[in-house]
Amino acid sequence: MDEQRSPWMDDDLQMLRDAVAKFAEAEMMPLDAQWRAQHHVGKDIWRRAGEQGFLCTDIPAEYGGGGGDFRHETVIYEELNRRGLSGFGQGVHSIAAHYLLNHGSEEQKRRLLPGMARGELIGAIGITEPGAGSDMKGIRTRAVRDGDYYVVNGSKIFISNGFLAGLIALVVKTDSAPGSKSVSILMVETKDLKGYRVGRVLDKMGLHAQDTAELFFDNARIPAANLLGGEEGKGMYQLMSDLPYERILIGVCGVAAMEGALAATLRYTKERKAFGQSVFEFQNTKFRLAEIATIVRVARTFVDDCITRVVAGKLDTVTASMAKWWLSDIQQKMLDECVQLHGGYGYMNEYLVCRMFADSRVQRIYGGTNEIMKEVISRAL
Repeated sequence: MDEQRSPWMDDDLQMLRDAVAKFAEAEMMPLDAQWRAQHHVGKDIWRRAGEQGFLCTDIPAEYGGGGGDFRHETVIYEELNRRGLSGFGQGVHSIAAHYLLNHGSEEQKRRLLPGMARGELIGAIGITEPGAGSDMKGIRTRAVRDGDYYVVNGSKIFISNGFLAGLIALVVKTDSAPGSKSVSILMVETKDLKGYRVGRVLDKMGLHAQDTAELFFDNARIPAANLLGGEEGKGMYQLMSDLPYERILIGVCGVAAMEGALAATLRYTKERKAFGQSVFEFQNTKFRLAEIATIVRVARTFVDDCITRVVAGKLDTVTASMAKWWLSDIQQKMLDECVQLHGGYGYMNEYLVCRMFADSRVQRIYGGTNEIMKEVISRAL
C-alpha cells in the first residue's frame, strides 16, 4: 500500500526521517529486547541520540537545540513508534524542555537546555502522586522556602524517565492555601541531590523498556533559582498552557504505531499460509484490513492537520483533547484487530503487534485520561 505523504513534509524533513530510521534500526532495534528485560534504555543511547541531533529538535539553536519546529519532533516520534520502540522517553523529555523554553528565565534556559539537547540531562515530569492524578489540585508534595533553597518533602509515582532522570520538572505546593495558586514547578537537578531517592522501577502491563518509577523527597534542598519562571503560584498555568503540545504528541505516537502495526500485519497475512492459500486471500481478512487501512488513513489526515496547527501556533486545547482521546482509543482498537489477524502469534511478545497492543493501553490514561478529555471538549460545546 502506498504511504500517504503528509502535507507538512519537505525534502529536509525526509532527510531527517531517513537518518532517524537508520539510527533506530542500527542503534535501537538490536537492544530493544535487552531494554525491555531491564526496564530502562540506559544513558548511553540518550547521549548517542544527542550527538546525532535527535533531541530537542524544536528548541532554538541559541539554547543548544536543533532550531526546528514540531515537524522535526514528529518525524522522530513516528520513526520510533512505527517500530514499537516505546522505551526511549523522548516525548516526556521534550515536554520538560518546553516547560523551560516557554516559562523559564533566561538564565534557566541557557543553563539547562543545552544539557538536555546533548542527552546529558534526561528530562522527566513529576506530577502524579499516589493520591493525585488528573486532579492536580490534590498535589501534596511540599516545597518550603528556606533562604536560597526550597526544602522539598513528598513522593511521586508513575514518573516516566524517572530512573534515569537528571532533570525533573517537579510539581509542588509552595503555599498551604487550597487551589491552583499554591502550585509551582521546580526544575530539580538530581545529580548528588541529598534527600532524593528513586524507588521501584514499576512493573507495568506494557512499555516494559520505559523506566517508569517512584520518586521520594525527604528534606531535599533545591536552589530557589530553579523555581520555574522565578515566581511562585504559576505552576498550574504553566502546566495548562503546554497541555496541547503534550496531547497531540500522544496522538502522533498513536497514529505512527497504527501505521507500523498495519504494515506488519499486511506482511504477516501475505506470508502465512492456511488451507492452501495465504491468510490475506480470505475475504474476511481482506475486508478487515481494508477497514483498518481506511481508519488509519483518516487518523493520519486528522493528526497531520493538528501538526500543521501546532507549527502555526494555532492548536487549541479542545482540538488537542479531541485528538488525544480519539486517536488513543482508535489506536487500541486497530491494534486489537492486528493481533487477531496474527492468530496465536499475535499473543506472543516476539511479534511487534503484541508488544504494541500492550504498550497502547496507557495512551488512554496518561496526558489526562480520555474521560477528562471528553469533559474538556464538552465544556466548549
